[in-house]
Amino acid sequence: MKLKKILLLATFLSFAFPLLSVRPQNPADQKALLESWNQPVKPFRIIGNIYYVGTNFLACYLITTPAGHILIDTAMKESAPIIRANIEALGYNVKYIRIILSSHAHFDHVAGHAEMKSVSGARVYATAEDAVVLESGGAKGFHPLTQFAPVKVDKVIKDAEVVRLGNVALTARLTPGHTEGNTAWTMTVVENGKKYEVVFVSSMSINDGVRMVNNPTWPRIAEAYARSFQTLKSLPCDVFLGPHTTFFDMEAKVSRMNADPNTNPFIDPKGYRDYIDKFEKLYNEQLLKERTANR
Repeated sequence: MKLKKILLLATFLSFAFPLLSVRPQNPADQKALLESWNQPVKPFRIIGNIYYVGTNFLACYLITTPAGHILIDTAMKESAPIIRANIEALGYNVKYIRIILSSHAHFDHVAGHAEMKSVSGARVYATAEDAVVLESGGAKGFHPLTQFAPVKVDKVIKDAEVVRLGNVALTARLTPGHTEGNTAWTMTVVENGKKYEVVFVSSMSINDGVRMVNNPTWPRIAEAYARSFQTLKSLPCDVFLGPHTTFFDMEAKVSRMNADPNTNPFIDPKGYRDYIDKFEKLYNEQLLKERTANR
């Protein structure tokens, strides 16, 4: 398959399988697909002190403070030059990154952690469950995917714990399912004198091959997913962001924002509810299908 066809496949699967968990088996096709996730995009300010510094498909966020900066997700190892260039294009120095957080410990979101930690001197924070995966380089976990360079976790974060840096307070909300330590992060920003609640959701999709019923590596995974959906529903949200750009329709929102700088399409509480409803529906459908098949 040529790259153009792979790009078309990626576009299609972004709607059919939002995490793109179904990947080509041919190594050349898979390499081309991963390259299609890793295209540069111009970095921009989303709202308040939150900036987008990721690729066309793999979202990474820089949160700036007078005491240094926080980076959420680092994408793939191959994404590192893009992420660094985007941060610098915004006028910030990677050496002022003090904390690296993650949405969840899969290679397409954390494989860049080791390099970014090395060049910045930042400390890596993670939930206990995802810390195991990060320090094993992706070898551990209930459903291992592609492995990556291991990275030491400097601080283990508990559910509802607040990470503070300068004038920023980010709260970790554990939403297990996609990984054991899947984490949503919440914070408040001020824009034009008004406060907005921001939620950085994690992935709530189900990876290809993961069973909700009779899962030998995580017997209570279905219950974990159900609790996580309830957690997300309980969070107030004005601005919702996520680890994949298709989750929150970034491309269309950027186009609308560029067309009318006086509006901010990222203020999208309905989009947040729709995101939860969409993945909860997919979860319930798979759960019902598996339970029916096991009768």
